[in-house]
Amino acid sequence: MLHALILLSILFSSFSLTIAQDTQETPSYDYVIVGGGTCGLVLANRLSEDPNVTVAIIEAGGSVFNNSNVTNTTSYGLSFFTDIDYAYNTTPQIYTNDSIQTYHSGKALGGTSTVNGATYIRAETAQIDAWGDIGNTGWNWSSLWPYYKKSERFQPPTPSQAAHGITYDPDAHGFDGPLDVGWSIHDAPVNTTAIIGATWNKLGYPTLRDDNTGNLRGFYVWPRTLNRVADIRADAARSYYWPISDRPNLHAYTFTTADRLVWDEGRVRPSPYGTSSTASASGVQVRNSAGANQTIMASREVILSAGSLRSPVVLEQSGVGNPQILNRHGIHTKVALPGVGENLQDQITQNEVFSFTLDLPALSYPTFVTFATASDLFGSNTSAIESYIRSQIPTYASRIAAQANNSTTAAIQEKLLTLQTNLIFNQQVPVAEILTSPFGTVLDVASWDLLPFSRGSVHITSKFVNGSAQPAINPNYFMLDRDAIFEVAIARQVRQAVNTAPLADVAPSELIPNTTTVPADASDAQWLAWIKSAYSPNSHPVGTCAMMAREFGGVVDPELRVYGTSNVRVVDASVLPYQIDGHLTSTLYAVAERASDIIRGRPLMTVV
Repeated sequence: MLHALILLSILFSSFSLTIAQDTQETPSYDYVIVGGGTCGLVLANRLSEDPNVTVAIIEAGGSVFNNSNVTNTTSYGLSFFTDIDYAYNTTPQIYTNDSIQTYHSGKALGGTSTVNGATYIRAETAQIDAWGDIGNTGWNWSSLWPYYKKSERFQPPTPSQAAHGITYDPDAHGFDGPLDVGWSIHDAPVNTTAIIGATWNKLGYPTLRDDNTGNLRGFYVWPRTLNRVADIRADAARSYYWPISDRPNLHAYTFTTADRLVWDEGRVRPSPYGTSSTASASGVQVRNSAGANQTIMASREVILSAGSLRSPVVLEQSGVGNPQILNRHGIHTKVALPGVGENLQDQITQNEVFSFTLDLPALSYPTFVTFATASDLFGSNTSAIESYIRSQIPTYASRIAAQANNSTTAAIQEKLLTLQTNLIFNQQVPVAEILTSPFGTVLDVASWDLLPFSRGSVHITSKFVNGSAQPAINPNYFMLDRDAIFEVAIARQVRQAVNTAPLADVAPSELIPNTTTVPADASDAQWLAWIKSAYSPNSHPVGTCAMMAREFGGVVDPELRVYGTSNVRVVDASVLPYQIDGHLTSTLYAVAERASDIIRGRPLMTVV
């Protein structure tokens, strides 16, 4: 309660927060963090806990502390296409009629945590354990679990929320961290929860006690990153930066863009992974809002936390990447690391919309989620689907390798795809997320394949090298037919659910796609044609600076240090080697918390 009151006093008082700026021409810090987003601000907070350490944050955006589009807890997407949204365009997607899609990504202190849906759902246990199978010693569910809890300040449901069917497992949560997690005061009515839950139960999905235990299959009312009492979003800046922004050893350079790393040509240090000698960074060249260049020096480390769509291109501009790509743009290769920018994985969203007769209050924000496994989607046909996909893995692997700029081989991709296939079919990791969301007089059901096989890339372009903010982003949506098979099955599952009582009784007609566009007896081809015409990115990109063994195409080692460098790390969504269930935010907070201990050389937390 005290924390909420402090936030309210800041929000509504005349006191104005200012961001510290260093006025030296060539300022120097121990740590320079590129990107003041979710992970970057966790690192800034934890590293600056040591008063003998100085930390700089470089952030292209500014403060959104009092931006109502950010603080609002009742609507999604208010910040899209505003000045705090990069709104990146993809390259034409050749497998979906050359459509150009838009990625939403936060350009502000707090990064994408200021513009996303504020969803807090952790990954599946087996997925994190699988990280250790591709060269990431020490990374598994047990090692990440205490950091999930360390970051969290959980707000148990109120009696009213409990009456709405919201339950939780207290052992799954932390109560003393910086990040507020809980349920909004703007609940959907009790009968809505009961109707939607009963429908999914009838289809065989259990109601979960808590969806943050590492076991996701079933129906649940998910929590969000918000402060319930203050009724505001708990983004990374509000949670990790503003409460400690007056530390004299922490400076934030806002409206400042990092162009490239500066290398210390006279300093070479040993590396524990991959190579015997490595390059060392001495700072970061930046541009301020006036376009002036400046170098911010780093005596210890440079840490990239600019996200999956920017961290790899900062590396490429610095000469770290695939020589084939760097040579094309006249950039000298400092460290040959072909995996930089490759392995891009993202999900697509499809929305099926129905009429809804309960006419909910305008401010209700429904958070009803169902996670489905392959067996849920395919039933008695699951074995046949598995056999087909396993038979196609060599073909899939060859296609991925063929478009990856000579950065990988079919043999490597076959190993990685087999691991992912085993997660889906052997360990029954959920493959679909379905959000059943009533708004006013419509029911919007968004759904997506959580673990697509298609792989894409993000790389510099000539315009980006010359100062443009637009890299070449190609997620290769629907490159592999495995993804189409799963998307169609998910769309069919949604229609089946809404046509099942008791939900069918209050959602009587299908508006999108409707049974004219996609008939009741539609073929897979008809479903797929509609999905490809109507999908949008989920804006959950991962993998472009993957934490994997270097021989697999990895970019960072298990200590998140860039291979071939001694003091450059990446800590953001780009290091996640595979897509994960749940939503990225919760796992990124945990990864950044653990990374902070790694960087500081502190004993790593363990499960107690």
